[in-house]
Amino acid sequence: MTEAEEFARQWVDAWNAHDLDAVLSHFTDDAEFSSPVAAQLLPETHGVLRGKQEIRSYWAIGLERIPMLRFEIVQVYAGLSTIVINYRNHTGSLVNEVLLLNDDGMVERGYGTYLVDDAARTSGA
Repeated sequence: MTEAEEFARQWVDAWNAHDLDAVLSHFTDDAEFSSPVAAQLLPETHGVLRGKQEIRSYWAIGLERIPMLRFEIVQVYAGLSTIVINYRNHTGSLVNEVLLLNDDGMVERGYGTYLVDDAARTSGA
């Protein structure tokens, strides 16, 4: 659990600093990330981003559209090779990041999950 909490702390610190390099330093080069916000902002992806560069491009759009973006960790859950970060975003909405890790502790797959259908509007994007 300590490792999951440390991972989440680094994750939120990197996001709050808007430091994409630091956020992406935890991801493998061929990581996959899916999000309903990505589906809304980049419909051609169907919400699935493949590879660190595609994830970076998507998150850069998010930071550009949401300059006030800030996260606050509510809870961290640890499973077998899985971390779930439950957080509140800058709009006050609750969100979960579900991150699947490889044997080296790097994110291979990630999933952004929201409580509402219109995740882009709720996120401020």
